[in-house]
Amino acid sequence: MSIDLDVLNQRFKNESVESLITYFLEAHKGRIALASSYGAEDQVLTDTILKIDSTAKIFTLDTGRLPEETYTVMDQTNQKYGINVEVYCPDGAAVEALYQTQGINGFRMSVENRKTCCQVRKMEPLRRALSGLDVWITGLRRAQSPTRETMQLIEWDEANGLIKLNPLIEWDEDQVWDYIKTNKVPYNVLHTQGYPSIGCAPCTRAIGEGEDIRAGRWWWENPEHKECGLHRRGN
Repeated sequence: MSIDLDVLNQRFKNESVESLITYFLEAHKGRIALASSYGAEDQVLTDTILKIDSTAKIFTLDTGRLPEETYTVMDQTNQKYGINVEVYCPDGAAVEALYQTQGINGFRMSVENRKTCCQVRKMEPLRRALSGLDVWITGLRRAQSPTRETMQLIEWDEANGLIKLNPLIEWDEDQVWDYIKTNKVPYNVLHTQGYPSIGCAPCTRAIGEGEDIRAGRWWWENPEHKECGLHRRGN
């Protein structure tokens, strides 16, 4: 797999996002999906993908603690594109057990607690969402976080046993917003209120001028810890 991915990375190094996505949608039809959190990058990819294939699979994880503004853009996206994004939720019994062991906001007590919360609310639903897929499309960009600086355009996700496709990995923030404005793509209004990165409501805050774009995510932790586990690298 690593040899094939090296070849593909070289092949698409200077190709357009549309060419890359078209290739993978055709090569893995029915076994490829975009995981959307309704952030700006995911909205760019939703628009791009559906222009190529209106039947392409898009899914999201509803952790049960998302901001109201995220649910609003979910609805706007479904209406604009005439789709119903597939929604995966955490297991109810697991959430109840989490509250019993941590309390309501126990995730703030330690990195271990927070990762346990992410495991229940994100990782387990993601596992179900990715089941049977060959390719997982993400909106990751290198500039988003120190933990993402070495990510590649096309990677092998060891933890989930499939290809991870990062079409916007080289994009900067201006490119993302130029696309959104030009194509009139729905976006989360929290982005205009100082939230460049949006996750669960209690784990996300607005950032100040000059702060890193991921500074508002799990702001009580060190930068090298700021991943929920969805994008940990297995190799």
